Amino acid sequence: MSMSTFRTAVVRTPGGPGSIEIIDVPVTEPGPGEVRVEIAAAPVNPVDLGVADGFFHAMGLIDQPERTGLGWDFAGIVVATGRGGDLAVGTRVAGLVVGFDRDFGTYAEQLVVPAADLAVVPDGLDLVAASTVPLNGLAAAQIVDLLGDAPTGGDRLLVTGAAGAVGGYVSALAQDRGWRVTGLARAEDEEFVRSLGAGFTTRAESGWDAVADGAALQERGLALVRDGGAFVGVRPNAVPAAERGITVATVVTHPDGPRLGDLLARTASGELPARVHTVVPLDQVADAHRAVAKSGVRGRYVLQP
Repeated sequence: MSMSTFRTAVVRTPGGPGSIEIIDVPVTEPGPGEVRVEIAAAPVNPVDLGVADGFFHAMGLIDQPERTGLGWDFAGIVVATGRGGDLAVGTRVAGLVVGFDRDFGTYAEQLVVPAADLAVVPDGLDLVAASTVPLNGLAAAQIVDLLGDAPTGGDRLLVTGAAGAVGGYVSALAQDRGWRVTGLARAEDEEFVRSLGAGFTTRAESGWDAVADGAALQERGLALVRDGGAFVGVRPNAVPAAERGITVATVVTHPDGPRLGDLLARTASGELPARVHTVVPLDQVADAHRAVAKSGVRGRYVLQP
């Protein structure tokens, strides 16, 4: 790599994993309040598969004439700072970039981002593990914010997809707000779900005070909520219609540096699980996408530039 360009994975004409290209693009310098990060690790998320497949293009959410960047979260090391930044060169950081309609992503050797969106990675946490926290950890924390504190006498929360990346975090974090959590997952995931301090079921009956729908069951998840209960979904582009007095909300995950710092600290201490399945070189991004598409993988595929 020359100092004037860096490698990044993009899609020009979406068509699945085979359409992902790795190209060289010019290095840009950070502006005021920004930093340039040398990326050490970037997880593969299901949303990335949707971008590469053209799902979000077809919905009209992506309008990039030349190329679309892949990847939402990352960890790495600050290599340059703009004016007014308080992160020094050499600082280990993790963060999140959001939105579909962008020509850059975290599947790259470098990234310029607002310093305020980042969190410092604790010394006890390696960058690969840290990279898996931002998107799913912040999504879960923001789902729990939407649920709020558990009402007295109405504190039974069902988390669908409780062994998944978002559901696992929700199962752990919701207990901080007084919820009695039960995780819905497959039988082979019982040990993991219970390790989070949650109850466990493989088949949920209706009547829950609230449902956090990590599995995106949508209307089937809403049907599990009692009349007047609460439902929080994970698909902002497809919100189930409210019914039976149920409060329906959906999470739109956004960067939050201080909140991410707390999640990273709790991951470093072992309170929250860091689940890395395997590390894959950036050049093998198409293979990583194909592997993630085979559902049932527990833990994250993480790309290393």
